[in-house]
Amino acid sequence: MISKSDNSKPVTFTNEELIERIFELKKQKNAVLLAHYYQIPEIQDIADYVGDSLGLSQNASKSKADIIVFAGVHFMAETAKILNPGTKVLLPDLEAGCSLADSCPKDDFAEFKAKYPDHKVISYINCTADIKTMSDVICTSGNAKEIVESFSEEEKIIFAPDKNLGGYINNITGRNMVLWDGTCEVHDILSTEAVINLKMENPDAKVIAHPECKAQVLELADFVGSTTAMLKFTMKDPSKKYIVATETGILHEMQKNSPDKEFLIVATDETCSCNDCPYMKKITLGKIYLSLKNETPEIILSEDVIKKAEIPIKRMLDISRKMNLL
Repeated sequence: MISKSDNSKPVTFTNEELIERIFELKKQKNAVLLAHYYQIPEIQDIADYVGDSLGLSQNASKSKADIIVFAGVHFMAETAKILNPGTKVLLPDLEAGCSLADSCPKDDFAEFKAKYPDHKVISYINCTADIKTMSDVICTSGNAKEIVESFSEEEKIIFAPDKNLGGYINNITGRNMVLWDGTCEVHDILSTEAVINLKMENPDAKVIAHPECKAQVLELADFVGSTTAMLKFTMKDPSKKYIVATETGILHEMQKNSPDKEFLIVATDETCSCNDCPYMKKITLGKIYLSLKNETPEIILSEDVIKKAEIPIKRMLDISRKMNLL
């Protein structure tokens, strides 16, 4: 649940004025701003922490702030609330949802889970708090392989909600997990044709892809990994050009860390050279300012949901620490 507020009304300040006011409010209210790599560059540049789901979860779990403003989507803000039940967690735009999380309704998943009573449930963090309460452990794209391999090979597993990520993990681990039929619209839409065309035009470029992409796209990649893993790969790899199969927002950090390299996003169609998540891009500087000023909209979860959902998230963080993934 999210407390209702309207942070969509026009703000007349310039970006520079908004940034100044955001910093003032953060200081006054002991607030932190956490941002995903898919946010617009202006937000990434002022965030206290920028990262992928694993890094954001870790930072949320360590936060000592009175207010967490989450520049991301609702499941991320929910995760921050689960890990910080006594902290006010704000999501600047009520419409910042997630197609992948929406593809796994709780009642449908409960019915699906009931068909496999002897299976453990590993859920990708890109799911709602309700799905987390039905899970044995959570994973991210950055630690999914290690989380799956923490179970014995004989263990029967349901993997939800991303079938592309689950299929990729099945492929590289030799497992046969039962997959929920969900996808991320931003990654699933990317085509092999688009990748091949870019590769033909740029034969010197390496293809790097997020595991939420279709298997056929992943087969064309020189490197497959989480957002953070792709970023680190481009920083260490000697190549000078990359074809990037994920959301456009990551290019900002890639270019900051490797200004001498060229990055080409795999576009969704021929009319643009972008692949934007429409939900991530709903967050703006103006909405962050209003959210901090009004302290709304606030993420509100029941005590029961928080207690149940916290267990699989903390299991993920514990496993990740033991494997030195954090």
